[in-house]
Amino acid sequence: DFQYVTPTPIQAARAGNTIHAFFLYRRKLNKEEIKPWLLRSAVPCCSYQFERMFDTCRIPGTLTDTVQHWEDSDYIVVYYKGRYYRLRVYQAGRLLSPREIEFQIQRILDDTTPPSKGEAKLGALTAGERIAWSKARQKYFSSGVNKRSLDCIERAAFFVTLDDDERGMMADNSPEGLDRYAKSLLHGNCYDRWFDKSFSVVYYKNGKSGINAEHSWADAPVVAHLWEYVLTTDSFQLGYNEEGHCKGEVDSSLPRPQKLNWEIPSECEEQISRSLEVAQALADDVDFHVFCLRDFGKGKIKKCRVSPDAFVQMALQLAYFRDRGTFCLTYEASMTRLFREGRTETVRSCSNESSAFVRALQGGEPADVCRRLFRAASEKHQQLYRMAMTGAGIDRHLFCLYLVSKYLGVESPFLKEVLSEPWRLSTSQTPIQQVELFDLVNHPEYISCGGGFGPVADDGYGVSYMFLAENMVNFHISCKHSCSDTDAHGFGGQIRTALRDLLHLLDPLSREPIKKEESKAEVKKEK
Repeated sequence: DFQYVTPTPIQAARAGNTIHAFFLYRRKLNKEEIKPWLLRSAVPCCSYQFERMFDTCRIPGTLTDTVQHWEDSDYIVVYYKGRYYRLRVYQAGRLLSPREIEFQIQRILDDTTPPSKGEAKLGALTAGERIAWSKARQKYFSSGVNKRSLDCIERAAFFVTLDDDERGMMADNSPEGLDRYAKSLLHGNCYDRWFDKSFSVVYYKNGKSGINAEHSWADAPVVAHLWEYVLTTDSFQLGYNEEGHCKGEVDSSLPRPQKLNWEIPSECEEQISRSLEVAQALADDVDFHVFCLRDFGKGKIKKCRVSPDAFVQMALQLAYFRDRGTFCLTYEASMTRLFREGRTETVRSCSNESSAFVRALQGGEPADVCRRLFRAASEKHQQLYRMAMTGAGIDRHLFCLYLVSKYLGVESPFLKEVLSEPWRLSTSQTPIQQVELFDLVNHPEYISCGGGFGPVADDGYGVSYMFLAENMVNFHISCKHSCSDTDAHGFGGQIRTALRDLLHLLDPLSREPIKKEESKAEVKKEK
């Protein structure tokens, strides 16, 4: 969500505007009115992933999961205090207004009906072991009322959670506020999200919101494109009245949201408990840190004649070496949407050139030597990125060889070795794609925190970053508490220092008083 502003403190109103905006986006998608993403404003990229954005669910299987997509549904499913509701957003073919959706959401918030037996933590099945969920789904949800209710969830346009917590950057400005917010969006309580849905939207008690996306159907930029549209439509197009409610009138004859019914036997409840235990252990182990670098951003980096992405990747290499005293296999996601149905390819950011630069800087080599090595390393990184985007990467090729070797039953010592090494540094940049939707000159506070993901390796880090306007960079860092060698806050500190050191190396006159990252409180919305 926006980092420094909450458009309204009213939970139901925030849901009203943004749910309406999601359906406006779906309408544009169906009418093919969304501009295809163009590489360098000239080369159109594949938009296949957008097709399965709505009305999509991951279905568990014993051998493999499948992604299933249905025709447009006219409802969403809402979870609140252990109960599931079907909420129709169309009435006689008309999309409900934001005010009407707010009215319906408020009805759910005011409902005191207790959850059915076994209903409250049912969502944990989607967070635990997949085979266990597949078997439970077959055994307990393949007929009768349970099948009807499960079908309702799986075929919904998307999933909504009304959360009783307050999240975001709190009044005390403590950085832990953003960390808790990120962890909540990543996994919640492990039962109050439906992790199989293409995406789940979470609305908090204080009006903050966020989105949790399932990864198999699409990559982060596709979800981010949707989220950018929803955030800006909510604040700059729809808006709120002076009391913070959605604008417009309400048709009070709207049928009430329909609570879903369940008949959950005791054996199924036991499986729900086991799935929750598995998921809770994973969630509790996630160490997450979010911070905003406000000293400088891509504007100053570009003045140093360096690619901002290469600059951050070199900083990550330097930070990791200082943190662990060694280098590691590093994954940076690159999109391959220049190709039909393309997804991603790996940029192996840890190269001979980057290692030589880091060793020189840490070894106290003269600044001109370090600058020369830095230029060579960043140019190598850009070359690797270009190769990955244009189909000349190696990791998807290795993956296909692995699949063929399994199919043929051939043991390959080479593949065994290259595929066994873990990605201890898994990184990704989240781009702002629809810059024209944001007015960062007149409304600089309307910027998103960005997004993140969990660590890929048990002893590694997940790092997501986002350049905001010209002078800010947001970072999301994750690792596991169970590894004594990793610390999300400690690594965040190393990244900050590395970024500043690199800027000083390239622009010696840049050393200036350091701004406090967490000094800016959330501003109150102007009426």
